[in-house]
Amino acid sequence: MNHISQPASEVRPATSRRTAGMRDSRSYRAFRVVNAAFLIALCALMLYPFITVLAQSFSSEGAIKAGKVSFLPVGFNVETYRAVMEDGTFWRNYANTVMYTVVGTLIAIVLTTTFAFVLSKPHLRGRNLLIGVAVFTMFFNGGIVPNYVLISSLGMKNTMWAIVLPGALSVFNLLVMKSFFESLPKDLEEAAQIDGLGWFGIFFRIVLPLSKAIIATMVLFYAVAYWNDWFAAFLYLDQSDKFPVTLFLRNLIAGASTTASEGAAAAGTTTAAVSANIQSVTMILTIIPILCVYPFVQRHFVKGVMLGSVKG
Repeated sequence: MNHISQPASEVRPATSRRTAGMRDSRSYRAFRVVNAAFLIALCALMLYPFITVLAQSFSSEGAIKAGKVSFLPVGFNVETYRAVMEDGTFWRNYANTVMYTVVGTLIAIVLTTTFAFVLSKPHLRGRNLLIGVAVFTMFFNGGIVPNYVLISSLGMKNTMWAIVLPGALSVFNLLVMKSFFESLPKDLEEAAQIDGLGWFGIFFRIVLPLSKAIIATMVLFYAVAYWNDWFAAFLYLDQSDKFPVTLFLRNLIAGASTTASEGAAAAGTTTAAVSANIQSVTMILTIIPILCVYPFVQRHFVKGVMLGSVKG
C-alpha cells in the first residue's frame, strides 16, 4: 500500500532518467545530426540566390559577364549604387511603393478583420451564403479584360486606388482570421454584453486586443503582396511618375527603361557597365525594407498562423 501511494516526487527522477537516456541514445544523436545538416543545406539553398545577387551588385561589369561572381564580389564597384541613388525616378517610384503598401495594407486589414468577425458568428443570417460567395472568388474571377474594363469605368485608372483596392481582400487570409475569431472563448463576449458593450465595443475592446498575433501575420502577408506587386500597375498605370519600384525594376529587366542609364551617364559611368549589374543593385535596394520589417513581425508569424488554423 505504501508502494502504491508513493509520492510523485519520488517517481519523477526515474522518468527523467529514462527521458535523458532516450535523448542520449545513438539513434537520437544521429537524427539530430541529419536534421541539422538538412536544415543547414536548405537554408544555404535559399540564401544562395540572394548572396549571389548581393555579390553581383558590388561587382564589375566584366566579372559578371564572365560568370566569375558567386559568393564574393569580383572587381569591387559601387558606381552603380551611386547612379541609382542619384536617379530621381527610382526614388519617386520607391515612395509610390511605400504609399501603396501602407494604404493598401491598412484598407486590407480593416476589411479582413471586420468581415471575418461577422462571418465568425453562427447566428448571422445568410452566413453560409456570404462564405460561399467569398470562397467562390478564390477559384473563379472575371479575367484580365473585364477587370481592366471595370477599373477604367470606375475612373480609377492612373490612380492609387487601381493598385490598392482590387487586392484589398484575400479570401485565404479572411478564412484564416475567421477561424481564429471562432476559436476565441464565447464567455468573453457574453461577459462584455452583460456589462453593456455592443458589437462594436466587443470588437474594438475585446476581440482586437486578443488578436495581435494574427493581425501581425496578416499585415506581413498583405504588405509583402503589395510591395512585390507590379502587374496591377503595369495594367492600370500609364504615367511613369506613379509607377511602383517593382515596375521600375521590371522595366529594367525587360530593357524598357532608360532612366537608370541616364542616371549612370550623369554619374560618369558607361551605360554598358551599369546595365550589367543595375538589376542586382535595384533588387537589393527594393528588398531592404521587407528584410528590415520581417524580424519585428516574425515572432508573431508562427503563432498567428497556428492560432488561425485551429478550426477549418
